[in-house]
Amino acid sequence: MKITRKNLDDAVCENIISSEQAEKLTGFLKNHSSIGPTFDFTHVLYYLGGMIAIGAMTLFMNLGWESFGGLGILIISLIYAGIGLKLTQILDLKGYPVPAGICATFVVALTPLAIYGLQQALGLWPDETAYRDYHRYIKCHWLYMELGTLAVGAIVAWKYKYPFLIMPIAVTLWYLTMDITAIISGGDFDWELRKLISMYSGLLMIGLAFWVDIRSRNKADYAFWIYIFGVIAFWGGMSMQHSDSELSKFMYFAINLLMIGAGVLLVRRVFVIFGALGSCGYLGHLASNVFKDSWLFPISLTAIGLIVIYLGILWQKHEKTITTKTRNILPIQIRELLESK
Repeated sequence: MKITRKNLDDAVCENIISSEQAEKLTGFLKNHSSIGPTFDFTHVLYYLGGMIAIGAMTLFMNLGWESFGGLGILIISLIYAGIGLKLTQILDLKGYPVPAGICATFVVALTPLAIYGLQQALGLWPDETAYRDYHRYIKCHWLYMELGTLAVGAIVAWKYKYPFLIMPIAVTLWYLTMDITAIISGGDFDWELRKLISMYSGLLMIGLAFWVDIRSRNKADYAFWIYIFGVIAFWGGMSMQHSDSELSKFMYFAINLLMIGAGVLLVRRVFVIFGALGSCGYLGHLASNVFKDSWLFPISLTAIGLIVIYLGILWQKHEKTITTKTRNILPIQIRELLESK
């Protein structure tokens, strides 16, 4: 729940707190706002600059760097990493956690480039693919780059404990599952296998994110990026499955509704967004195929929508009672997690 100055002023008008308490609380909140990112111009600049720097060494890397050779790429990567670590330490000491976390993330993002350069320098690179293909194609020989990135990411995250550091770790876990699939399938483009691997690995990542969420419920939001890439992998793999069974399609719809419910319960918008996309896709399927020429379908759908709104009204009336009774059944760790949302 975000508390604004207007909320405090309204509380003063209702004689809940005094104007002096409102002023003190405002000062307290401002002094502690730097703990995590907020949507303001300062933080937009932080993340825009950080993503440009990270993108330059990852997604937007061009073939020009190949002219440096493997040893040159390795040396430049290490110099960049040294600068990034130094900036992280300076910013951390000066009390700027968000830009410090971005600089630390930059160091982790450099790891696959450094390992690529090392492999090139040692003559261990197996084919003619270049580093820029790392983020484009699925290849089994990216494995060393991914394992190295996970190792460096774990060490840096253990030392600095910034939530943004989890982002490259989550991305690398996603890449790793795809490349392991390539190894299992012998390098063939077995899309059915890849869809299944994506779906199940996404489920594992969501489970990991939930575990991290419980463990860090009283600290920073370390689960954010794992949830995002876990949901993308799971929902993407599930949505690409093909079936001619209407029952299977309805089950897909039901899973998307459960995702919406889980998103509301955990206060994780990524579940709600993808669940809503999947639900709309299923309703589109009904409109285009199952009830293509039925005049009754739009009317029925409207009625369902109104029923859902009515259920929302009932929920609002009895939310506190239902929530209290439900949470009393849950284990204390999960209860504390939900109460902290």
